[in-house]
Amino acid sequence: METASLDLNLLRTFLAVYRSGSFTGASRRLGLSQPTVTTQMRALERQTGRELFERLPRGVAPTAVADELAARIAAPLDELAAVAGPTASPGARRAPVHLAGPAEVLCTTFLPALAPLVAEGVRLRVVTGLTDRLLEELRAGRHDLVIATTRPRGRTLQAVPLSDEEFVLVAAPVWAERLADRPAVEGPAALHEVPLITYAEDLPIARRYWRHVFGRRLSRSAALTVPDLRGVLAVVAAGAGFSVLPRYLCQDLLDSGALVALLEPEDPPINTGFLVQRPGAPDNPDVERVHALLLRAARTW
Repeated sequence: METASLDLNLLRTFLAVYRSGSFTGASRRLGLSQPTVTTQMRALERQTGRELFERLPRGVAPTAVADELAARIAAPLDELAAVAGPTASPGARRAPVHLAGPAEVLCTTFLPALAPLVAEGVRLRVVTGLTDRLLEELRAGRHDLVIATTRPRGRTLQAVPLSDEEFVLVAAPVWAERLADRPAVEGPAALHEVPLITYAEDLPIARRYWRHVFGRRLSRSAALTVPDLRGVLAVVAAGAGFSVLPRYLCQDLLDSGALVALLEPEDPPINTGFLVQRPGAPDNPDVERVHALLLRAARTW
């Protein structure tokens, strides 16, 4: 495809649509109205004579032609944007960095690590939630960075491994004393009469633990669900029952004896978290500062 005669502004808008996965996300990213973005994409499709995006009920999907065009222009446009630098006037107040992720790991680990940047004047806006929804919002341009519990699929997002979290089967000492060594000897049958506390009805963490450690499917329901692992931790520590929790969240209580690990398998289940952003140089230099500090904090976790 010949790109030398194509309008540079149209190519910038195309790349924003390609990376965000929607006209709405591109309009937010570029500071343009959505009708302007739509008009520019129609103009580019007329110039190329090819359809670039398939319109979906939510967003757009790039065609093979769009994949080829993005591969050719992304690096040069990103280099041009880096040379041009930020468009804001000197001394202008930078936009906030929009960060999203699970509430527990943000509040206990990563937000405290970002305190020095906030003290230096970096502005942050934080949203919490489940990974799938947050990644969709990232594609739509609502966030700059997302801490995700799974690696995103597709080419519209870039992800780097952030940290590993180990899952631990825990209960308060009152239950640990009753169970003694039974979980190691009897397996999950030893826990049959102990209430299960979790953060969701589908028991994702517990189901993964059962498959990895016990080699079988978890076939029970929760006695109590709390949509925040910190709430699960508090209830389990109070003696309500047992749960499977990330070690970073419960290590202090394990060290103090307020919680007890019911099993210590040689190969505990581990989940890798990822730091995700849209490809290309961000418009706000503070995004890179937050990105770098989050990676540095994860290395010392």
